Order: sequence, then C-alpha cells, then structure tokens
Amino acid sequence: MIKKSHRILFTVLALVISVGIVVALSFAGSKSKGPLENLFSGAGDVVQKIENNMIYQSREKKRADKLAWFQEYKSDLEVLKNPNKILIGAFDNQAKENFESVINLEDTLKTNFPLIHVYTAWGSKPEEQFPKLQMESIYQLGSIPVVTWEPWLSDFDSKIIPNLKKPELRDKGGMNDVARGLYDLYIKKWAEDAKEINRPFFLRMGHEMNDPYRYPWGPHNNSAREFVSAWKHVHDIFKEVGADNVIWIWSPHPAYGYFEAFYPGSAFVDYVGVGTLNYGTVATWSQWWSFDEIFGNHYKELAAFKKPIMLTEFGSLGVGGSRSKWYSDALVDLPSQYPAVKAILFFHYSDDKTTTQQPLNWYVKYDTASTKAIIESIKSWSDSSRIRRDSLKSNADTLASK
Repeated sequence: MIKKSHRILFTVLALVISVGIVVALSFAGSKSKGPLENLFSGAGDVVQKIENNMIYQSREKKRADKLAWFQEYKSDLEVLKNPNKILIGAFDNQAKENFESVINLEDTLKTNFPLIHVYTAWGSKPEEQFPKLQMESIYQLGSIPVVTWEPWLSDFDSKIIPNLKKPELRDKGGMNDVARGLYDLYIKKWAEDAKEINRPFFLRMGHEMNDPYRYPWGPHNNSAREFVSAWKHVHDIFKEVGADNVIWIWSPHPAYGYFEAFYPGSAFVDYVGVGTLNYGTVATWSQWWSFDEIFGNHYKELAAFKKPIMLTEFGSLGVGGSRSKWYSDALVDLPSQYPAVKAILFFHYSDDKTTTQQPLNWYVKYDTASTKAIIESIKSWSDSSRIRRDSLKSNADTLASK
C-alpha cells in the first residue's frame, strides 16, 4: 500500500512539473529560446528518466525473484563451470544506462536470462576501464555478466602507459608486447578491479583470434604462439592478484580452424566460446548457412577440448531464407545433438555496422515467427528432460517390482 501511494504521489508530482513546464513555456514565448528552453527541456528529461528508472526498478526486483533458482550457480564457481542445464543470455546494443532492453527481450521470449553480455575495449578512455557500474546492474538484476574484452592497443594514451609504439604500429606484434609486460599497468588494475567485485563473471578475451581479416589481434598481425603467450600472461596476472572469480572463455572463429595452435591449454581456459551468426545473403562474401553448417561441422573438434561450450554470439538475419526455421532447426534438438553446449547468448543488435557498410538488424523481438520458434524450441528442452526423467523413473519402478 505504501509503495502504491508513493507511486501515485510521484505521478502527481511529475504531472505538476510537466504542466509547469508547459505554462512557463507559454508565458515565455519566443524568449524561451536558448538557455531557458534548454532548462525546461532538461527538466522534462529528468522527469522522464526518473519515471523510467522507477518502472525499471519495479521490474528489476520481480526479475531477480524469478531467477532465484540461479542462486546455486552464482554461489559456486564450479557449478557455473559445469552447469546441468543450458544457461541463456543476451547482448543488446541499446542496453547502456540500464538493461531494460534486455528485459524487454526476455518478456518477448517468455524467459529470464541468467547471463547478460557486454563488450568493452582495452584502452585509456574512461569507458575502457573495468565496467563496474554495468556489472553491478547485472548482479542487481539477479544475473551474471559475460564480458567480451577486446585488446584494441591503439586506444592507449602513451602519457599514461610509457614506452608504447606509435598507435599505428602497435597492432603488429601487439600480442608479443602484451606478453612482454608492456600493458601490465592496465591489465593489473583491471584484474584488481575484477577481484574487488568479489562475484563470479565470465571473461571472453581477444575473441576470434584465428580470423585473419577482422580484429587487429588476429594472425595477420600476430602468430598463434604470440597470442597464446599473451593469454597466459594476462591469466597469470589475474591469478597473482587473486582474481579467482573469473571464468575464462577462449573463443575462436569456427570457420578458420587452427584451433589447437591458438589454444592456451586446459589450465588457462574454462569455456570454449563460439560465435554462430548467420548473415544470410546480405553481402557477396556471405550465404545462407544453417546452424549445423556454421557450428555443427566443427563441433567434434571444439568439444575435443573437453570444456563446456558457450555460443557467444547466436543469431540469424532474415535475408536469404526462413529465419524462424533457422532458429527452430538450431534450437529444438540442441541439448541432445550437442551436449557440450552449456550456454547460449543471443546477439541482439539493432544497428550493427561492424561487418558491412549498411547497418544490419539482428533484433528478433519484433519478428513474431522467429520468437515463436525460439519459445517453442526452448520449451521443448524442459519437456524432453521431463520425459527422460519420467522414463527413467518408470524403468526403475519396473525393476524394483520384479
């Protein structure tokens, strides 16, 4: 009752402020242009932001309650490293100040994500430091962060990190420089912040390191040996500062092979991460690939590392084939067909300009056919598990009665 009265009081207050703004603008007339108009506009933005935050916070608590089952995982690192069910999550490019867009996707898919994915780059800018605020928000929602950590070496300020090459020269042999300790000041601070947060999270560092076309830490600038040395060096720094709450995801590109050469070793990896994005026919270099063609053809080789597998960027565009069928074919038998897969992260990007000049829209929440296919497929996992449990119980009862 108290919460309801607070809500009513706030609504009335917001209404009064809004009316006051309109009246003030009417009286001010043309004189309101400039600073006065900006002031009123800013006041309106504040009212809207407070209102949005109240709505978000009310949803936040309900969501955390629904994820109460996940508490066991959050309190035990070993359980997270070997979950007995597939953990679902998502990245959403519109999730900046809060994660309401992720919650909206959950509502559409009729589920709750135990994992929420964010990206952050290496560098000296404020937004390239340890993403503490984002991670705290994710924990508050009842989920665990998955952080993709991208070593963009050209973003460092040489006044802060001494003895660096010129920015345009840093990528060539850059992983060797990481292994030699050139970026230790930044890495150690990041590791200390990771330790301080004192809760488990997944860290996906230098993904798709075997792709010779995409990222500057790839084989066009660094040898496989140099990448492995850099990975081990960073891992060792985290171990030295006591950041043992980190779950390490090694994430090669499935199409470019050479997995063994780029693998740091079992002691340095907790999960194998694999991007599984179907671009369809949006570009000359792409075509409509099924999930089995993107991932299934490489499954045995990746599962041979004997680590749980996370589909770190999972999604399909709708150009060139049936998008809903793609999702259905990918998900419906996934637990039985690919038992090493223990986590899936939807790639929910409304304006992706990272691979083509035209922006690509990976959003599914407005695609009724695809969302229906995803919902039904995920539901089939629990149904098939229940059937298997019932069958085992029935067999056990039969044997006991004989």
